[in-house]
Amino acid sequence: MTGIKECILYRDFADGQILDSLTELMLRYPVRPQAGTPAFRQEGPAAAVSEEDREIFYRCLAGLVERGGAYGFEGNLWHDYLTLLLVNHENAFSLASEIRGEVGGSLSTLALHDFSRIKALFDYPLQRLDEVFQTSCCSLILDYHSADESGRMYNRRIRNRICELARTLASSADPEEFRNDMLRFYKEFGVGKLGLHKAFRIAHHENGQVCIEPITRIAHVQLEDLVGMEAAKKKLIENTEAFVQGRKANNCLLFGDAGTGKSSSVKGILNRYYDQGLRIIEIYKHQFQDLNEVISQIKDRNYRFIIFMDDLSFEEFEIEYKYLKAVIEGGLEKKPDNILIYATSNRRNLVREKFSDKLELEDENDLHSSDTVQEKHSLAYRFGVRIYFESPNRKEFENIVRVLAARNGMEIDEKELLYQANQWELSHGGYTGRTAQQFIDHLAGTLHS
Repeated sequence: MTGIKECILYRDFADGQILDSLTELMLRYPVRPQAGTPAFRQEGPAAAVSEEDREIFYRCLAGLVERGGAYGFEGNLWHDYLTLLLVNHENAFSLASEIRGEVGGSLSTLALHDFSRIKALFDYPLQRLDEVFQTSCCSLILDYHSADESGRMYNRRIRNRICELARTLASSADPEEFRNDMLRFYKEFGVGKLGLHKAFRIAHHENGQVCIEPITRIAHVQLEDLVGMEAAKKKLIENTEAFVQGRKANNCLLFGDAGTGKSSSVKGILNRYYDQGLRIIEIYKHQFQDLNEVISQIKDRNYRFIIFMDDLSFEEFEIEYKYLKAVIEGGLEKKPDNILIYATSNRRNLVREKFSDKLELEDENDLHSSDTVQEKHSLAYRFGVRIYFESPNRKEFENIVRVLAARNGMEIDEKELLYQANQWELSHGGYTGRTAQQFIDHLAGTLHS
C-alpha cells in the first residue's frame, strides 16, 4: 500500500489528522497478499509495539467515534470518514465535476492516480490493527451503531447519501469505478461546504481573511407552515423560482409589520429550493465591507446564492447603505447572475425618514430637500421586487391560532382556545403570526405540565 502523501489533487485535507496518523500505522503494519490464500494474509501482532503507536491508535479511534456522533454516521466509520474528506475537498477535479459533470483529459488521469491510492485505504482490513494492538475496538468501529442518529452537521438526506457513497466506494472494483462514483456525487450534490450545507454566515480568520462558514442548525420552516400571507408568499415564490431556474429575477425586499413572517418566509424558500441548488448567506450591516470578497468567492460556483440581510434598516447617521447601493446595482462590476439579495425590514424605504422630509421642508443646511428624499429612497428602489407583509386582522389571527392548534394536536374547546388567544395578544404584540405561534407554544407547555 502506497502512502496518501503521493496524491497530487487530494492533498492537505482540512480534517486530515486521523487520515495521516492511521495511514502511518497502516504502513508500519501492512497486510501482504499471499498466493493460494484469501485476499490478504493476516500477520500476527508485532513483537513490540511502541507506546507512542498505541496512543496514536486509540486517539484515532476516539476521533472516528467523535465524528460519527457529530455527523450521525453509522456502519463503517473509517469509510464514512474517508468519504467525508473526499466530498469536502475542493480541487481542480472536484470543482470541474461539480460544474461540468464528465471530466476528461489529464485532470481525469490525475484523479485516477490519486484514487488508486485512496482506494487502498478503503481496502485495508482495519482488523489488522486489532491484532497488532490486541484489542477488538476496530471491529466495533467497522460496524458502528449510534444511539443518536440526529447528527449536528448535515441534514438527513446528505448524511444518508454520504454513508451510501462510502459503501459504494468500498465495493468499487477498481480505481476507475471509484473515480466515476465520486464524479457522480460531485455532479449531483456539489463539493465542499457550499455543496453540502444550506445556509452560511460571514466570519474572519485570525489573519483577517473573509470566510464563509456553514450554519449547521437552521429552522426547518416550510412555506406551507406559514398560515395566511398567500399573496406575499406567491410573489416571493415566483421570483425565487425564476432565479433557481436560471431566468431573470430581481433583488427582493420584504417589508411590513414585525412578526408577520418575513424572515420565516425566506427560511421556507431555502428549505423548498435547496435541492435545486439554492443557498443562503446571511450578512449584517457591519459586514457590508466584506460583500465584494464574498461575491468573489461564490460567483463561479454551480449554485444560486441569496445574500440575506435580516431586519435591515438605517438611521440617518449610518452611511453603510450608500456602500450597499453600489454593490446591489450601480457599480462598474456587473453583479453575477447566480447571486440575488433578499432583505427584510420593518421600514418600507429602509432609511429613517422624518416628517419634514415628506413635506420637503428646507432647513438652513439642506438646499434641495427633494434630493434628500430621493437619496433616502434610492436604496429601496434597487430592490426590483418589494413585498408587503401586513398584520392579520382579528379574524385572520384567530384562524392562524386554530390551524396551529390543530397541527399540534391540541384538544381544547374552540371558544376557550380563542378566548385565551385574544387575552394573550393584548400583552404580547398584537395580531401577528409570531404572537399566535408564541401563544400556541405557551399553551402546549402548560397543557402538558
